[in-house]
Amino acid sequence: MDGNDETGGWKHELVKEGPWAGWSIYDSDPFETHAGPYYNRTGEDGVSVSAFRAEPKHMNGGGFMHGGAIMTFADYCLFVIARDALQGSHSVTATFNGEFVGSVPPGALVEGRGEVVKAGRSMVFVRGLITTGDQPVMSFSAVLKKTGPRS
Repeated sequence: MDGNDETGGWKHELVKEGPWAGWSIYDSDPFETHAGPYYNRTGEDGVSVSAFRAEPKHMNGGGFMHGGAIMTFADYCLFVIARDALQGSHSVTATFNGEFVGSVPPGALVEGRGEVVKAGRSMVFVRGLITTGDQPVMSFSAVLKKTGPRS
């Protein structure tokens, strides 16, 4: 990877080769780096999409993706979805709601998409859907709280 860029306080690297070539990877959250890696890009329809491949480390004792792994990815997706609304500010997840509606087997491609419902002065309301293939896995909604300007 190279092409390190910082846009609006979001440090990311463009992946230049391999199966994720053309996607970006953020390198600013140690937990997400450990839990992922997660990738994002803007689709042909102009909508942000986040994705990762289900690995053995993401599975539960039943052989499917652990709910905590899905929730961690959904939290990552929130900030990708709300990136424009959060420009120039630090922020945190204030509330998070999720409904598990499907499962993820090992090796599956997991994707997340969504929208900003409303962007206020200090709060950003987001909703989205995690899928694998054409099957829904988790619907989610959240409120992000802006905590101060980025320096």
